[in-house]
Amino acid sequence: MNDKASVSKELNAKHAKILEGLLKLPENRECADCRGRAPRWASINLGIFICLQCSGIHRSLGVHISKVRSTTLDTWLPEQVAFMQCVGNEKSNNYWEADLPASEDRSDMGKFIRTKYQDKKWASRYAPQPAPSNMTDETIEFEEKADIPRKARKYSLEDEVFNAQQPQVPSTTRSRGVSLDTMDELLNLPPKTGLISAPSVKLSVKLKEEKKDLFSLLYASEANQDRTIVPPSRWATFE
Repeated sequence: MNDKASVSKELNAKHAKILEGLLKLPENRECADCRGRAPRWASINLGIFICLQCSGIHRSLGVHISKVRSTTLDTWLPEQVAFMQCVGNEKSNNYWEADLPASEDRSDMGKFIRTKYQDKKWASRYAPQPAPSNMTDETIEFEEKADIPRKARKYSLEDEVFNAQQPQVPSTTRSRGVSLDTMDELLNLPPKTGLISAPSVKLSVKLKEEKKDLFSLLYASEANQDRTIVPPSRWATFE
């Protein structure tokens, strides 16, 4: 699904207003490469504003180096607008032109731009390259926070509220059998006062006696059976 389809006309208009305000800043009034006046194009992954001529050279570098967008004709995503607001021409050139000699020839802009971004000849050896992955939540801010969704943040406001108020799952407990105390209550026994109480000893003796009585009754019933041997009839003895 194309992310640009989720950008409404109202949101796109607000993005254009923010970009227009960024172009009015002193550091963005000139092209980041040729120093031309009033740039109207941008490289969304380099975070710079460039003129029409330099935008064509940037396109020839490939999207893996520079992704060109128009500040007035193209649809912008919130994170792209936020990145442009965080970087800009001054911060970008502090990295890409850190070792650039003041007398460097800019007459051949094609060669200059390729040497600058593709060969990284004058890039800083100490500072990291400005990139969306290097931006933090504190550096990404919109001018109109109440109207523009902050998709550039790691989590949206709804996600933060959900994470903060996540319902606690009650811990499951296993059902236990009847405890000894409950058994005592069922048998109407007095509470235990020691490790082995007298009532418990009596109960065990009583249970043994009941078992003995049951077995004696069983054997008694078998003993009382009539075991008299009935002699066979006369016709069976062939007498």
